Amino acid sequence: MAPFPHIGELGSSGTYLLLVAGIGLVLPVIVDPNRTRDRAILFAIAFVLAARYAWWRGAETLAPLGFTLEAALSYLLYGLELLTLIGSLSAFVILARFRDRRDEVEAHARWWGEDDPKVAVMIATYNEDREVLERTIIGAKSLRHPNKEIVVLDDSRRDWLRDYCAEQNVRYMRRPDNKGSKAGNINHALDRMAEDPEPPQFFAVLDADFVPHRGFLSRSLALFHDPSVGLVQTPQHFFNADPIQHNLGLSASYPDEQRFFFDHMQASRDAWGIAICCGTSSICRWDAVRELGGFPTESVTEDFMLTIALQNLGYKTVYLNEPLTEGLAPEGLKEYITQRARWCLGLMQIARSSLGPFSKSKLRLRDRWSVIDSVFFWGTSFPFRIAAIVFPLLYWFFGITVVDAQLADVLFYFGPYFLWVTMIMNLLSRGLMIPVMHDVSQLIGAIPITRAAYSGLFRPKGHKFSVTAKGGDRSKVVIQWRLMMPFALALILSAVGLTLGIVSDDFTMNDAGDGKWVILFWTLYNVVVLAVTCFTCVELPRSEVHMADKPERVTFTAGGRTDELWITSLTLDTARLRGRPYPPQTRGVLHLPDVGDLEVYVIAPTTDGARLQLVPTPEQREALFVRFYAEGDAPGVVTTRVSAVIADIARRISFGLPG
Repeated sequence: MAPFPHIGELGSSGTYLLLVAGIGLVLPVIVDPNRTRDRAILFAIAFVLAARYAWWRGAETLAPLGFTLEAALSYLLYGLELLTLIGSLSAFVILARFRDRRDEVEAHARWWGEDDPKVAVMIATYNEDREVLERTIIGAKSLRHPNKEIVVLDDSRRDWLRDYCAEQNVRYMRRPDNKGSKAGNINHALDRMAEDPEPPQFFAVLDADFVPHRGFLSRSLALFHDPSVGLVQTPQHFFNADPIQHNLGLSASYPDEQRFFFDHMQASRDAWGIAICCGTSSICRWDAVRELGGFPTESVTEDFMLTIALQNLGYKTVYLNEPLTEGLAPEGLKEYITQRARWCLGLMQIARSSLGPFSKSKLRLRDRWSVIDSVFFWGTSFPFRIAAIVFPLLYWFFGITVVDAQLADVLFYFGPYFLWVTMIMNLLSRGLMIPVMHDVSQLIGAIPITRAAYSGLFRPKGHKFSVTAKGGDRSKVVIQWRLMMPFALALILSAVGLTLGIVSDDFTMNDAGDGKWVILFWTLYNVVVLAVTCFTCVELPRSEVHMADKPERVTFTAGGRTDELWITSLTLDTARLRGRPYPPQTRGVLHLPDVGDLEVYVIAPTTDGARLQLVPTPEQREALFVRFYAEGDAPGVVTTRVSAVIADIARRISFGLPG
């Protein structure tokens, strides 16, 4: 086996890394994450380190140029890495700015005066269950804005939903076909409302599984004080864990995969004037969309394209970074990946559309850049994630060296760039960018997303809209074998290559000397990522959990006695009390603030209390919906600690694959 790299070389590289790490330790003290100057300096340093690394990769690590497989693969990986790096640098430019509009909302609250503008709250639905739609409709009815109309757009033409809307006194619409998918459904509703004696001045769009907080309309409408604003987008928060969080047991320690985009990237895009519509949780100016002729239908991501089309007419999309809605994240991996592949496909369709970055339109340069930046993200990040897994295997099994580098050089050139970017991204995002988890979140859908990217880029037309299924039975363990198969195979091959590389020099077919250590560490990292990805493919059972639940004092009356106790868990059907044990089947009344006196009975006693079955009236059930979904702060995790994530993953893996 080749000797370990020269200690002196590693020592100088290590000193350099320690210097970068030392600077990183003092950054939280001297940097204001919301100040553009500070952010620009941080990312300017990242630019320099990225250019330094890219130059070294191109000058010293590539195979000799020639008509050989090794040269072709070496340059292929380098080219893909450069494209990915360009995408990262574009994102760095965007992130160099940041905008918070909360003060603007306060300054322009109720700019319209005494007459509240009419707002249509449109709930687009296709195949969701009653319980999913029930909480959204009830949440929309609880909005504080008085002059509103709730409109349910049913693209499945369900009589039971029509009857339920009549019971709830909300407007119901259906159309004879599903042409144009979600965009067509909304456009049909806009045409119908245009025939009303008094059409709305604004309309909000909610997916069927997104519940608005009570201030959603009043807060968002404040930003329409500027007549050039055509659309206000708010972030999407989720009251359940996404598949990665849930399957790895990270619901309490790691945020959902969308947090970085909504909490940070969108606020930075807004500072550049390129915030984008994300469909649900948005409000549009009626006249602007009617002038446009309705939602565009050239792309399956009609929301992003709506932003581009409005900008082409001179209307702005702005972003209000407040938790004003919360919805249901995809609960299954298939649905999760299908959703992201659709986003990718739709973006590529936009790039090839009549409003693409190279079209003859009135778009500003920054709007064209916005689309190009997204093309780089979808078109390079996911293919590169696949390449990072595959290319080390070429060395172990075919002796092909695609990166001819010494470990000390990798630490000297790549190490500072990687360390610096990781530190500043976590500083600016409150710890959301954990390397292994970031790789897993991209790798899990890399194959279908890559397929969608290049399918949409080279064949933009003829793709069907794929609805993201929500709800359903999640009570059993489901192992996604087909999804896991390529990761499990890559894990086995990586482990075999790593083992043989450690015990045998002959297996690699050539003597790479110090360079072998680069492949060893690269493969070891891949083994960790692949192992976590495989565990992610084991879908665990789900039950109703409210991630924002906090213990609170309540009163419970049973057997003529009233006690003040702690309630530590609450769902639509059950509650858990702490403070005094009760025998089974004990009947009583639980007083919940904003809900009322609930009839309950004890399901089972616990050591310090009891589990209760709730028997709410229809009115109390609606009040529970409002309590769970329409009030309070952002649900879920918004910051993270690496130690907590590692502990939760270790705890999850220690249980192994369920039988």
